[in-house]
Amino acid sequence: MSEDMQSLDNPKISLNELEDDPRLVRQRKRSELYDQGYDPYGHAFTVTAHTSELEEKYADLANGESTEDEYIVAGRIMAIRNQGKIAFIVIKDETGELQLFTRINTLGEEAFEFVKNLDMGDWIGATGTILRTKRGQLSLLPNKVELLSKALRPLPEKFHGLSDKETRYRQRYVDLIVNDDVREVFQKRFKILSAIRHKMESLGFLEVETPMIHMIVGGANAKPFISHYNALNQDVYMRIAPELFLKRLLVGGFERVFEINRCFRNEGMDLRHNPEFTTIEAYQAFSDLEGMKELAQAIVLAANDAINPSRQISYQGQEIDLGAKWASRPMAELVSEVVNQTINFDTEIEVFQKLMDEHGLSYKDDWKAGKFIAELFDELVEPTLINPTFVTDYPLEVSPLAKKDPDDPRKTLRFELFICGREYANAFTELNDPVDQKERFAAQMKAKASGDDEAMDFDTDYIRALEYGMPPAGGIGLGIDRLVMLLTDQASIRDVLLFPQMKPEEDKSLQE
Repeated sequence: MSEDMQSLDNPKISLNELEDDPRLVRQRKRSELYDQGYDPYGHAFTVTAHTSELEEKYADLANGESTEDEYIVAGRIMAIRNQGKIAFIVIKDETGELQLFTRINTLGEEAFEFVKNLDMGDWIGATGTILRTKRGQLSLLPNKVELLSKALRPLPEKFHGLSDKETRYRQRYVDLIVNDDVREVFQKRFKILSAIRHKMESLGFLEVETPMIHMIVGGANAKPFISHYNALNQDVYMRIAPELFLKRLLVGGFERVFEINRCFRNEGMDLRHNPEFTTIEAYQAFSDLEGMKELAQAIVLAANDAINPSRQISYQGQEIDLGAKWASRPMAELVSEVVNQTINFDTEIEVFQKLMDEHGLSYKDDWKAGKFIAELFDELVEPTLINPTFVTDYPLEVSPLAKKDPDDPRKTLRFELFICGREYANAFTELNDPVDQKERFAAQMKAKASGDDEAMDFDTDYIRALEYGMPPAGGIGLGIDRLVMLLTDQASIRDVLLFPQMKPEEDKSLQE
């Protein structure tokens, strides 16, 4: 038994101690209920109406008017106001708040005393008839009230709410109780996910599931989380991306597949990154980069249309037009505009080094033109791309899984989608030549041997799959969390994750 439960039944607890610690007061009430043979943690309870339904149905009920219409409701107590033989209780269910207009002559003296002893935060169920008070408040007049769950911790102070972000993220359950705008963001997230699934299915894609535990590192350049599989006595990796498994399905004959699921990358946490995150990846046989542009736009617009009335949206004060034509620009061309001189894959390395020095950017002596272009783009161009822009012609050095451009093998058939200075999607005309892919994997292994802890392993089975033949295809990955941030105007990824990754609590007393 915990110390809290021991103190609960300790007859030596003084009244002063009870007054000083509201948790002890609530624990004593819990104990007394059990002593009286009442289970304060309830049972199955039939609810016949939610707040929003009642508000809609009785919108025209006049002030002071009563009905004989009886309903059963349930919710958490958010406010209690006792006035002698009357008590007003505000409960909150999933759809809104409803006032209970409790009266001693309706409930009876014993039941009314029971109601007066309830606390904010308790879950209760009530049966009664609908009325509207003279002041215009839609209310339920209960003839029966049941305690469904006793809250042992008080809610944050009503008028100040829960504003400390560290507490909000760590105790999301409380955040959802007291901050309606937070609940609304997550309701929108769920609508976005539903809309994306419906759109993909309408386009003929099948939703599939691929492994979360990988035997080797693959699918993207990132540092993995490492675990250990006891049965095989082998280290394994939480997946970085599902790409190589999804493309195996194209080899197997599925033409359009997608997966919405978690990926894991053992990297830092900031406003845009969480080590555990959600993506959608999709692959379409017989498609290409242009097909993926159409698919990216379809996904984003379906998500937006599910929660926003307009395709002209605002993100952190910047206006974005999702409804206008989406631009498509080569990477080197965008870099040239920002540095005010023409650069391309034929530009001399000394020119790139000078540009890097001028902008205070570091580089390595073995970098080729493509790596310089990519680095200059990342540092100088990304923040300038506000309206949706497909950035194309990615260098081969930073695109190990993309097909080479047949007109210039130093470039790949790849784009990334940028909106408001951030990357939202990454797409390829997929590489399906097993010999070329084998060479790319070999290059990755060389990079790993040189100390690149984000390089991929050599996936022998994937090469074998390609040798059976994968049809020409387009593929795309899109970050769900960042898309939700954009469409709900949230500055931090933590504001769109129900339970973001947090550092351990240092104060152990907070965990009591």
